[in-house]
Amino acid sequence: MKRTLALAAALLFFACAAFAQSYPSRPIRLIVTYPAGGGADLVARLIAPHMSEVLGQPVVVENKGGASGQIAADLVAKSAPDGYTIMLDASSFAVNPSLYGSQPYDGINAFTPVSVVALFPNVLVVTPSFPAKSVEDLVAAAKAKPRSISFASSGNGSAQHLAAELFRQKAGIEMTHIPYKGGGPALNDVIGGQVPVFFGNMASTLPHVKSGRLRALAVTGAARSPALPEAPAIAESLPGYEVYEWNAIFVPAATPRPIVAKLADAISHALRSPDVKERISSLGGEIPGYGPAEAGRFVRAQAKLWAQVVKDAHIKVE
Repeated sequence: MKRTLALAAALLFFACAAFAQSYPSRPIRLIVTYPAGGGADLVARLIAPHMSEVLGQPVVVENKGGASGQIAADLVAKSAPDGYTIMLDASSFAVNPSLYGSQPYDGINAFTPVSVVALFPNVLVVTPSFPAKSVEDLVAAAKAKPRSISFASSGNGSAQHLAAELFRQKAGIEMTHIPYKGGGPALNDVIGGQVPVFFGNMASTLPHVKSGRLRALAVTGAARSPALPEAPAIAESLPGYEVYEWNAIFVPAATPRPIVAKLADAISHALRSPDVKERISSLGGEIPGYGPAEAGRFVRAQAKLWAQVVKDAHIKVE
């Protein structure tokens, strides 16, 4: 029996290795979980041509937005695990299992992370007329008058909402959440002074900080951002606070390891390209260089973190 199992395992290994040697022999579909024109789409279209250089086949970007990425994720999770259908998703990937009671696939277990492509810290911004000039000022004001300070977000369970909730929990304060239907309307109302506080996307808020229409109190990464060096990290006031929006590439869970390794090498090549590094840096992003093992640990840690935040804040999607 043991010899039979060992023989079967060996045959499977050699079959996978042989398949991987001929991979890829046709174009690869890179499914983006959000519509064209957004941040995830931009990152996918940046790296796809450079991946093709290594793989020797076109990497074709397809956008399938909807349900916070779950429509595309369902398609990819149920596709053949052969490396020809891969997915670029955002940080909502690690949040969705906690926000939704059930998913049409087995959550994060349905996938193997290949690479974390980029990390984008948020920026804690306020309306210029708002009295707080620092994180400490904001925390003190919120403690003095619980729930008197409102913060905007692009919706319940959004990246901006979660960043603010983790901030609230770590600071031990109460603030009032004002959800909007999208980041654009939320940002506009903060600029207009209707809501004073926002944990904004770096790319969309940075121009308004530089023009003086918003004031940056801090960034949400572990350290200061080269894109906004004068703004401290929130972690300097609240140790352990660290939040990013991110993009990562995934394949179906049963994809053979040699194919995962080939894809990881192609992504690594893309991320070393000067134009890719420059563009991601201009958006305030960082390239962490996580391969499959590091990416897997990162995604699991993110899922654990946000599951606790969602539970503690009693967050529900509408």
